Formats: sequence, C-alpha cells, structure tokens
Amino acid sequence: MNGKLAFLLLGAALSAQPPADSRAAPDFEASVRAAMAPSIAQQRAAIQKQASSTLSAVARIAPRGPGGSFFITPFSGAPAGTADCDPLPSEQLDALVGTAAETSGVDAHLVRAVIDQESSGRPCALSAKGAQGLMQLMPATADQLDVEDPFDPQQNVQAGAKLLKSLLERYQNDPSLALGAYNAGSGRVDQAGGVPPIPETMDYVTAILGRLGVLTSGPDAAVTPAKNSGWQTTLPSLKDF
Repeated sequence: MNGKLAFLLLGAALSAQPPADSRAAPDFEASVRAAMAPSIAQQRAAIQKQASSTLSAVARIAPRGPGGSFFITPFSGAPAGTADCDPLPSEQLDALVGTAAETSGVDAHLVRAVIDQESSGRPCALSAKGAQGLMQLMPATADQLDVEDPFDPQQNVQAGAKLLKSLLERYQNDPSLALGAYNAGSGRVDQAGGVPPIPETMDYVTAILGRLGVLTSGPDAAVTPAKNSGWQTTLPSLKDF
C-alpha cells in the first residue's frame, strides 16, 4: 500500500511540467521531494518494524552464544576439537611408540611427546580442522602414508613417526624445524626460514621441546627461529633426547 502511494505521488509530481525557467528547477525538485517524504517515512518505519520482528523471532529460536551473539558458533575461529574417549593405558601406548620408533628410527621420546601434545593419548581425537587420531594426521597425509584407519592407534602412530622421520631428514635433524613443519606445514617453515612466527606453532614447538628437556629458558633456547624474528638458538641433536 505504501509503495503504491509513493508511485502515485511520484507520477503526479512528474506529470506536471517543470518551469521553463531553469532557475526555478530547484523549487520544482524540492516540491517533488516534499510530496514523497511522508510515503518514504512510512516505508522506512515498516521496514524497521519488520527487521525488529525478524530479530526477535531469531532470538526466541536460537540461544545467544558467547559474547551475546545470536550465533551459537561464532564466525571467527574454528570450533574446538573432540576426543570422546579415554587415553590409552600408558603400557599400551609405550609399546606402540616403541615399535614405531624402532621401525622409523625416530627417538621414542620425541614420538611420545608429539602424541601427548597432539591428543593427550586419546586415539579418537578429532581436531576442528580434521586432524585425526593419536598423532593428529590430516586426511590427505593419512592417505599419502597408506593409513586405512587413522583412528587405529597402531596405524596412526606408525604413520606419525614415519612423517616425523621424513621431516627430520628434510631439516637436517633439527627437531624444532621438524616440529614446526609437523604443526604448520613444511611450506611455511621453508618460507619463514625457521619456525613460523605463528603463536600456535611457536607454543607447540616450545611445549614439546620443553617436555623433552631440550628447551632451556633465556637466549639459548633450542628453537630455530624464523628470519628476523629476534630469537637466538642453539641447535640440539636428537642424541640429546
């Protein structure tokens, strides 16, 4: 109804001949705007009322999420991962790690530290990004390593240790670079020329090396930094584990 009224008013105003004198044109335009103003105001009020009703309906249907948002899952940030199972018994996990370490040639302490950091020993762990199992293998990586079931503890640990071995070989046995690549990808490590300056990755590498007793506080921390990052390091050998 409001739209029809606006159309009729506009038609009536435009049907009148504008003054021949160009100096009077502003008065003519002003009269058109004045004639349409009430209708436009009514339409705006109707739209605002409709928008308010829609938001009220959404509020009744969906509870507010953190921060007062109507969305249960915020747009920014990924939802937390899941691990709806108990950690493997230590004896069972130690046996799996020992076998994988022997097969791959990677120190068992490093394999175990990665498992503790990645999944806390829970074989059903699934990250928000899709990483799976004890050593949090991405589906594409699991396929490349011929893993049939990434939630199978033995398959997952064997593949994760094999991946660690390939990364250690790529980065001349430097555990900080290998761990940085395990977390953020070798492309980012290569691009950064060291551990990428990504807070999650830096915390990840620091936590694992700390578990192994390799990382020390102060300027001699055993983490290979990205170029121009300001970090100072000493490079450990895997024999130090």
